[in-house]
Amino acid sequence: MEKLPGLELLADRAIVLAAAKELPVLELLAVLAIILVAAKAAGLIATRFGQPAVLGELSAGVILGPSALNLLGLDYFAQDNLKETVFLMAELGVIFLMFLAGLETDLKEVNKVRRVAILAGTLGVIFPLVTGALVSLPFGFSVREAMFIGIILSATSVSISARTLMELGVLQSRQGVSILAAAVIDDVLVILFLSFFIAFNVDQGTGEGAGALEIAAIIGRVLLFLAVAFVVGHFVLAPLARWSTNAAMSEGVIVTAIVITLVFAWFAEYVGEVALITGAFLAGIFLRRTEIHRVIDEKMRTIAYGFFVPIFFVGVGLSADATGFTAADIALLGAISLVAVVSKIAGSGLGALLAGESVRSSAQIGTGMVSRGEVGLIVASIGLTQGLVDTNLFSVMVLMILITTLLTPIMLRIVFAGEKEVQHA
Repeated sequence: MEKLPGLELLADRAIVLAAAKELPVLELLAVLAIILVAAKAAGLIATRFGQPAVLGELSAGVILGPSALNLLGLDYFAQDNLKETVFLMAELGVIFLMFLAGLETDLKEVNKVRRVAILAGTLGVIFPLVTGALVSLPFGFSVREAMFIGIILSATSVSISARTLMELGVLQSRQGVSILAAAVIDDVLVILFLSFFIAFNVDQGTGEGAGALEIAAIIGRVLLFLAVAFVVGHFVLAPLARWSTNAAMSEGVIVTAIVITLVFAWFAEYVGEVALITGAFLAGIFLRRTEIHRVIDEKMRTIAYGFFVPIFFVGVGLSADATGFTAADIALLGAISLVAVVSKIAGSGLGALLAGESVRSSAQIGTGMVSRGEVGLIVASIGLTQGLVDTNLFSVMVLMILITTLLTPIMLRIVFAGEKEVQHA
């Protein structure tokens, strides 16, 4: 008797569904639902207490992680490929997050307070990098590891500061604009330091330095990547963006933006041997110059913050494990957290002072740069995936980022006490 084609299709589908039950598809659906609910619920709680949502999302990850509930360690979720899938999705989250950071970078605003921004941003990177590395060496870290700790401490995130300054009514003051502009300089420098550091440490197994030919090859690849990226960014992306607005395909603009982001990120690491986020950040900066950047920003935010970015923030917490902390780890956390606060205030504050700002204004600008937030998390998570930091050190860095995120709004309210909308830029 001849089988009916429809029955064969149903039988094949039944086989596929039966096989899917043996794969971690159901577990993936469950863990993603838990992560998203926990992230948004914790974010709501954080905002109710006057803290940024990112702090809640990061805290949710720490609670769900091995330090507390150990969600991925439960029998139902205990599959290596499930954990890898979650962390791969988190990688997409960080790529989209850095693309949005580039898309929000207005170089014209930076130009208004360029002297303050350049000096405060530059010294705000150099001071934490040097002091962070020096403080780490007595704890038994190699020079390479200490340097990477310094790079993590060099990062800054003004999303927390911006929200606090907005509540205080001084976001559009000269100090507020200077903080935002200095953070742009800081981000660019940290991304460059991170990218070159990774490029020059490709041999993670031996940790040996590159020879003269290898160094020349690395520099050549980095320069090739930057040259191609700038040519494409200046001459190709604008016409491509205009074409996407009129193309006869659904959601052509956002699809084009996503493809550009992914290609730039891939090209950065595959060709330039620099961090994926460098390519994503540059893609955002170049698309900012197009007429449709606001449309891209709105649609990308929905995708990123609605799904991928919460997975990244919670994923950072899931990677942190404080259960094995020793007395030395706790001492390191205290020392690193102290250096993280003092070095930013001193470095960025000194830069502002050298640029002609008053002592009070310089202290305000330096304080606004303290929080490491999502940028610090990005750098630390890349260090973990690249083998530059171990789980214990990564957990210390995550807790340091939590501490600076909590302290920044408190300190800003103190240094800006009694001021409101003063000295506009």
